[in-house]
Amino acid sequence: MTLKKKEISIVVADDHPLLLKGLNDELLANDYTVVGQAANGMEALSLIVKYQPRIALLDIEMPLLSGFEVIRMAKEKRVSSKFIVISYHNEFDYIARAKTLNIDGYLLKEDSFFEIERCIEAVINGETYFSLSFDAGSIQNVNDELKRLQFLTPSEMNILKLIANGASNIEIADTLSLSKRTVEKHRSNIITRLEIKGGTNALTNWSLIHKNIILDI
Repeated sequence: MTLKKKEISIVVADDHPLLLKGLNDELLANDYTVVGQAANGMEALSLIVKYQPRIALLDIEMPLLSGFEVIRMAKEKRVSSKFIVISYHNEFDYIARAKTLNIDGYLLKEDSFFEIERCIEAVINGETYFSLSFDAGSIQNVNDELKRLQFLTPSEMNILKLIANGASNIEIADTLSLSKRTVEKHRSNIITRLEIKGGTNALTNWSLIHKNIILDI
């Protein structure tokens, strides 16, 4: 790490007071500079925009705005902070959303402070860091799924987003000024590119399960 710890400004956000205090105290005890603490997503976003910290360390599940929403909105405001999320969740959907949003680090709440420091160091040095507690196979499955999404054309991605929002073929056709037959052809192509197995509703079901990921792209 080229920067001294005191030069690393951090905003911490967690809606659990004890967890927030514990993380804040550990960071201060290890010479990091905590410039703000937040108990909900709106406070976190306000502090991040105000202080532009080098690191924003965010719980994913918070009132008002989730950690993911805070990061997306902060990036829309051109905030240059590095973002690390901390969560109990290690499921596919959470990992995929983190990767889709290009989040710099993902830690689990079971991790030690040593692991948090490893993550901070990696992120400050321009690396992406996922907790060593994650199963390597899970990370690879997410990478493979997101890679297949990259094979979709812009038109197919637009249709996939409409499907994820619950639109029928007729509604999609009306929205995009396409024929119903053209929409059905696009759906068939999407199923092939994403290697989705199942019956006629397989794409709709897949889209609803992965809705947050699709809409973040």
